[in-house]
Amino acid sequence: MSNIPETGRTQRVQIRLIIIQVLVFSLLLTLGGRLWYLQIRNGQEYTDEAKSNHVQQVVQPAVRGSILDARGVPLADNETRLVVSANRTDLMKMDDDGKGVLTRLADVLGMKPKDVFDKIRLCDAKTPQPCWNGSPYQPIPVTDEATTQQALQIRERAEDFPGITAEPTAVRRYAAPGKANTAQVLGYLSPVTDEEITKAKDTDSPYLRSDQVGRSGLERTYDKELRGKAGVTRYEVDNLGRVIGQAKDDKAEPGSSVVTSIDARVQAVAEYELNDAMKVARTQFDKNTNENYKADSGAVVVMEAKTGRVVAMASLPDYDPNAWVGGISGKDYARMTSKKSNYPLLNRGIQGQAAPGSIFKVVSTAASIQAGYPFDGHYPCTSSYTAEGHTYKNFESENFGPISIGRALEVSCDTVFYALGYQQWQKDGGMQPKKNAKDWFFKTAHQFGLGKETGIDLPNEVTGRVPDRQWKKDFWKANKDTWCEQAKQWPKKKDFHTVLAHENCLEGMKLHAYDSINYSIGQGDTLVTPIQMATIYAAISNGGTLYDPTVGKAIVSPDGKHVSMIGPKSHGKLPASAKTLKAMDGALAGVATRGTAAWRFGGWPQDKIPMHAKTGTAEVYGKQTTSWFATYTKDYSIVMTISQGGTGSGASGPAVRNIYDAIYGLDDSGKQDLKKALLPHPEKSLPKIQHDGSIDAPTIKPYDPDSQKVPAEQTLAAVLGRRD
Repeated sequence: MSNIPETGRTQRVQIRLIIIQVLVFSLLLTLGGRLWYLQIRNGQEYTDEAKSNHVQQVVQPAVRGSILDARGVPLADNETRLVVSANRTDLMKMDDDGKGVLTRLADVLGMKPKDVFDKIRLCDAKTPQPCWNGSPYQPIPVTDEATTQQALQIRERAEDFPGITAEPTAVRRYAAPGKANTAQVLGYLSPVTDEEITKAKDTDSPYLRSDQVGRSGLERTYDKELRGKAGVTRYEVDNLGRVIGQAKDDKAEPGSSVVTSIDARVQAVAEYELNDAMKVARTQFDKNTNENYKADSGAVVVMEAKTGRVVAMASLPDYDPNAWVGGISGKDYARMTSKKSNYPLLNRGIQGQAAPGSIFKVVSTAASIQAGYPFDGHYPCTSSYTAEGHTYKNFESENFGPISIGRALEVSCDTVFYALGYQQWQKDGGMQPKKNAKDWFFKTAHQFGLGKETGIDLPNEVTGRVPDRQWKKDFWKANKDTWCEQAKQWPKKKDFHTVLAHENCLEGMKLHAYDSINYSIGQGDTLVTPIQMATIYAAISNGGTLYDPTVGKAIVSPDGKHVSMIGPKSHGKLPASAKTLKAMDGALAGVATRGTAAWRFGGWPQDKIPMHAKTGTAEVYGKQTTSWFATYTKDYSIVMTISQGGTGSGASGPAVRNIYDAIYGLDDSGKQDLKKALLPHPEKSLPKIQHDGSIDAPTIKPYDPDSQKVPAEQTLAAVLGRRD
């Protein structure tokens, strides 16, 4: 039992409680003072510092989907390259801002130090290219062409290259299988712009600053499907750029693949034959200009007649789309956009427009029938035709006497169509049109789909032109001030341009007799594109259906499990009865057997594969004639044009014949070997696609111009392709 009195024990407890109370009070006072210091005294400073902490994104680009031909052969895919990149954040932490590391890197890569410095500097309004327009927290590519030896040096000497990586990366590749360039159809990529990022911000397919975007061709049309979804790792960083935590990680999703209707073998043949035809044309003498034909550009379209699917589309001059990979040089860009190079970026299959010449006569034929002129009537085919004081001569035909419209198509008799066009112009009221003027020749052209886009799944298609009465009025309104100003010099000056300006100033809004006469044979102000004429001739072949031309055939998911077909679509029917179409079909067969194209189809097996054709030689003011050759079989339509190339059958005819020979496996005598045929008949299904997204596709061998055939692949029998 304790000897301490009870009162002493009580006093000690009270003292302890007082001490504890003092300590608690002191602690609360200290905490309160600290809170006052943080929130009141330095509150704004810490608020500003906290605000400076933010999230930065590091992007892992998605692997872009492939573009495949109809049998699964890659036209555009990705290849693994050794990409050397610099982490700018790591470099900026160094005392010399990483200049020493970058100088050593330049030495290893065989580059100038300044070029490396420029590569990783950030873009702003005052910084010229080259510079980095992406996130400063993302590895910045210095080169995508590093050698294995260079990459090994960097990785083995990591202590000398802090912040530098050398990794295998997927880079776009335009494969050109069998030398099938397919440049304008495929298009190219370039970095996304700030404007595009802003516009796409609230869409279901927003852009990241690191994205590459399709700029033309299929790369642009199907950009959303091909692009996939980039992976994004979000880091929380302070105001000094130091990483203080990881916020979120989204994995990259590869893009889908686009299967096209292009056949790489036919594409290679088409490109070779177009180029060869232009070379041959340049050796031919033009009596009108007393010099050789320039043959400065051309295009050819091969289309399935029953679906509108494009099997091949070539345009010259062309370019190498690989030049855009990794950033195009100033020299290459200047060449591709210069007048001297004749603008190789243009896809003349859908953007080249010219007067069609006599291949337009199928439109005039249908218009004549709609206007009430009998197909088998008798129409004088004279060597010239005179109306309103002007005389118009035949170009490709002689005096055949009274003939039918069908025979006029066969021998390309201009004067028959002159008369039909002029007579209809008179019936509609001539210079003073009737209120209910029928204008059959212009109305029919619009019904054939001319003067508007065909709807092909390629960007920037042009519409061509149907110069009807409304167009004349609109054109006059747009140009009358210029014409009338120049016309003030009349009658003191009576040169061609002044006289024409005087006439246009006064009556340029009216449809003259010469307008209708020239229009009837595809001359004057009429403009068409190769894709429009291929669509029209395909429609005549298939019984009258005008299909929207398509290049895309299916979208295949990255894992190969899901396929979305792109089916044929129609935008109308030809304005002709079955009887009229049959009659026109017979006349166009006559062109190939006894008409203006017969000399190009000697030995053709007409009984097995009926050929139909129409030649065209369009006169262009100030230039040499434009060559046109339009053809079709029951399977395909092929249209070729060569600017300043001469006559239709002379310049384009042999090339078109050679393309057909390769497709059907024909030799010069017309004997068919199906083993050598590229497309003996439309195929039935899609290329075989594995569940991992890989394609079971054959290897394309280069086109052999000596034999005019593309060697058959051993695996062809095992490959399924679809053209329905």
